[in-house]
Amino acid sequence: MAIAQQGGAATRVGGYKLPCRASFLHVEPFRFQMANNTISLRSLLEKEKLNGINFLDWFRNLRIVLKKEQKEYVIEEAVPNDPGPNPSRADKDKFKKHMDDMVDVGCLMLATMTPELQKQHENMVAYEMIQNLKEIYEGQARQERYETSKALFQCKMSEGSPVGAHVIKMMGYIQTLEKLGFALNDELAVDVVLQSLPNSFNQSVLNFNMNEINKTLPQLLGMLRTAESNMKKGGSKSVLMVREAKGKGKGKKVAKSKGNGKTKPKGKEALKPKGGVSKDGKCFHCGKTGHWKRNCPIYLEDVKKDKAVRASVSGTALEKESS
Repeated sequence: MAIAQQGGAATRVGGYKLPCRASFLHVEPFRFQMANNTISLRSLLEKEKLNGINFLDWFRNLRIVLKKEQKEYVIEEAVPNDPGPNPSRADKDKFKKHMDDMVDVGCLMLATMTPELQKQHENMVAYEMIQNLKEIYEGQARQERYETSKALFQCKMSEGSPVGAHVIKMMGYIQTLEKLGFALNDELAVDVVLQSLPNSFNQSVLNFNMNEINKTLPQLLGMLRTAESNMKKGGSKSVLMVREAKGKGKGKKVAKSKGNGKTKPKGKEALKPKGGVSKDGKCFHCGKTGHWKRNCPIYLEDVKKDKAVRASVSGTALEKESS
């Protein structure tokens, strides 16, 4: 909705008096200061005016300011219709508040633009300014999203480089995508980071996935740094992940490949711990060390008893049906 100017006089929208052109362009500095007992955030916008190439940062700061002042709705909602000649007190107050906030936000936006952009938007209200700016600069956001996602998914850690610096760089890409409105959930973000690691971390990644560990990116960063430290000391690469996984979920069974010529171990041989299990690693079922849960004698005995009980119950049910 354009604001018509007539000889410097104020314009009316739905019976509401809007400031003249001069009021928009010559706003007193105190108009952009909050009350003395509140924290002023408007300095975020005053430090660096909108010049076109910084639209995303400027718009982000604008939303922060308006959210604090509870005026964000002004740039999200079009100008409301005139409530009519005999409006209720509530409708009249709501309309007046919207008009007051619209003028305040419009002045703020114009005052934090370069002169060239001021001339383009001086006859628009706040909502129209934002819509026009988005239309002009939406390509900028699309290009930034493309470049950031490309850098994220192509990011690979070279063997021997510090894992901390690598993960922090990827976290920066992920945070940038979130600011652009394309947030990755925690599980996907963790998967992307794990897939970028070199072969020296393969055992740690395997144990991480087998034990269904749920971690945020900062927590994953700490675990990978510990794994890196253990590898430098010559320690086991698998012990870290097993210890960290305690209480976070049950380990998954690994499917065995077929046709490799090896026979499946039977009886007591199946209960023996396999290679790669640390003496410090604990079974998730009985809590004892030296074997996995799938090789735990107590666990296998419980499974056997459970199957026997189910078979007994099933047989009883069939006898009742036949009788």
